[in-house]
Amino acid sequence: MCTKMTNDLARNERIKEVSAYLRGTLAEGLTEVATGAISEDDQQLVKFHGMYLQDDRDLRAERTKKKLEKAFSFMIRLRIPGGICTPAQWLQLDRIAREYANGTLRLTTRQTFQFHGVIKSNLKTTMKAIDAALLDTLAACGDVNRNVLASSNPHQSRAHHAAHELAKAISERLLPQTPAYREIWLDGEKIAGGEEEVVEPVYGRTYLPRKFKTVVAVPPDNDVDIFAHDLGFIAILDKKGNLKGWNVTVGGGMGMTHGEPDTYPRTADVMAFCKQEDALTVAEAVVTVQRDWGDRTNRKHARLKYTIEDRGLAAFRAEVERRIGKPLEDPKPFTFDSNGDRYGWVDGEDGRSHLTLFIENGRLRDIPGGPSLMTGLRRIAEIHDGEFRLTANQNVIIANVRAEERAAIEALVSEHGLTSEATALRRNAMACVALPTCGLALAESERYLPSLVTALEERLASHGLAEDEITIRMTGCPNGCARPYIAEIGLVGKGPGRYNLYLGGAFDGSRLSKLYAEDLEHDGIVSTLDPLFGAYAKERHSTERFSAFLVRTKRVAATENGRDFHANTGPLQLSRVPHEVAS
Repeated sequence: MCTKMTNDLARNERIKEVSAYLRGTLAEGLTEVATGAISEDDQQLVKFHGMYLQDDRDLRAERTKKKLEKAFSFMIRLRIPGGICTPAQWLQLDRIAREYANGTLRLTTRQTFQFHGVIKSNLKTTMKAIDAALLDTLAACGDVNRNVLASSNPHQSRAHHAAHELAKAISERLLPQTPAYREIWLDGEKIAGGEEEVVEPVYGRTYLPRKFKTVVAVPPDNDVDIFAHDLGFIAILDKKGNLKGWNVTVGGGMGMTHGEPDTYPRTADVMAFCKQEDALTVAEAVVTVQRDWGDRTNRKHARLKYTIEDRGLAAFRAEVERRIGKPLEDPKPFTFDSNGDRYGWVDGEDGRSHLTLFIENGRLRDIPGGPSLMTGLRRIAEIHDGEFRLTANQNVIIANVRAEERAAIEALVSEHGLTSEATALRRNAMACVALPTCGLALAESERYLPSLVTALEERLASHGLAEDEITIRMTGCPNGCARPYIAEIGLVGKGPGRYNLYLGGAFDGSRLSKLYAEDLEHDGIVSTLDPLFGAYAKERHSTERFSAFLVRTKRVAATENGRDFHANTGPLQLSRVPHEVAS
């Protein structure tokens, strides 16, 4: 295990090294009443505990003028492997949002909940309330394996059950073992006589070089965007639907930095196949290889995707095999057909039903004079005896509904403006939070994407494309939380009201997009896409997806993988396209 400190290590490595296993001075900082913030080093450590320090950027100018401290608060993210919670837990989280946060709940692309607007003086009370719901936030952020996603499309098949069980098992196996979380937030007892000699058998004193994300998918649905993540498991089934094992993917990741071509998103490689009984051992081996091989000198080069690029997939697989003590098999065939959710009612194998509701950009709130999403789901939780499932597309499934429950749930859905319906473009849209709370945001995302979708829907309808499924995703910065680089249309914030436009990501999430145009404002986005919609309507092949059309007609260059992301950007010259292909 590599924990040696040298002079060229990234600053965060030193913060972790001296943190006493993520304690730092967090306990002391919580008692400091003169500020709503915590120390700079503790701001890094608190991520491991599932939260970020933020401020309301809408209020910055006014507060600066009045010589007031920024309006600091915390975003808190839960760890819910596979995104499943009980109605009782839903009700507790709803209460926390109304009493201690900003009155809303956010369903995230990580298949979990976020609270926004929790002030420092309410942190411990909030964390104790989360604990009372038998939930936690440990490792929801930070340089560790984060919340593990699992395919949530509600088939209720044996394979989907196995996927959820694997997600839970991986989450527990790779969970940090430090007692700091319980000591700081839940007033747990400190270890007598000081620190244990070894408290992190997987991570060691300095944890991972960077964040690490794991997902589990069940074909043909790629609803977890498996190729966008560090580690993935794809269920391989026999003809009867029995689980044979898992294809293992490694090296995906979305983040990059504007203007720095050495940073880029990357789709994961399908490394090998493993049997069910080996999946946990393989997961731990992949994490420990990244722990030891990952770049600790440059955080922009520290994700597993760069380790794979630098070392090569063959060498990485060989090291995983060495650590698990056996060879892995080569990957098995599989097929994905989409990365979206299936809305409306679906019947499961066990006779119960599941209702997937559309939640625009994952924000649950009551809108005066409009839908009351928070209240509606609260009332459903009060009568529902099944479970709730969050999706990686920011939607919610009312799962395991008994036949006699269905009419009452449908009535509440109607009464409160909840819906399982949306237009084709809107139901395939996704945005990160961005402004006003995210400190990294360069532009709007959650608050802007709905109006952009409306404008683009008008242009699609004018070309007869209103019912065509096209994925569109937006982020306020290039870190890629809403996974825009594998969308057919990706928009990434460049500055206030300005976005870079990416095109050509595969509809099933298996191919990266390409930069098509830079620094576009609203009208520029619409006017750039409109002629492409028109050409698509006239020239596409039967069943051809929008992005596949753009690549086939060479309006956009295909991005094969990571290092190719920045090559051949911008619109390609149609004169280069042979006549028979262009037509």
